Amino acid sequence: MSTISQELKLFLNLSIVQAIITKRFDARLQNHGISLNEFMILHHLANAQDEKLRRTDVAEKVGLTASGITRMLSPLEKLGYVKREANSRDARVSYVKLANAGKKIYLEAIATAEATTGQIMTSVKFKKLDELQRMLVELGGTIE
Repeated sequence: MSTISQELKLFLNLSIVQAIITKRFDARLQNHGISLNEFMILHHLANAQDEKLRRTDVAEKVGLTASGITRMLSPLEKLGYVKREANSRDARVSYVKLANAGKKIYLEAIATAEATTGQIMTSVKFKKLDELQRMLVELGGTIE
């Protein structure tokens, strides 16, 4: 049996925990008709200046490729949660803007997301959270 580094164990465990957390959030957020990834998109848009971001910036913030974000945004556009907005100075750049319906769903879903977070975190020592949060941001996390 081969041994692996502590760093590799950490990343493997992060991957497992991410899958578990995503399943739990998806199960709860489906009551609002959205997934965790869609909630994250709405979160980033709701907190962006003018509630809009370039498509590439949305992709980067949620950890998806350009084609992946296009696939995620298409249903959100059809539901009227987000809308496309052209850049008046550069036709090659398009923005994703949070629509009123998307803002409403996002604001309703925050309570569900917070409750889910509380259930997941009940056994975690809170003094360790700041250290873990700093580490995740150093590794590329986009929510501070």
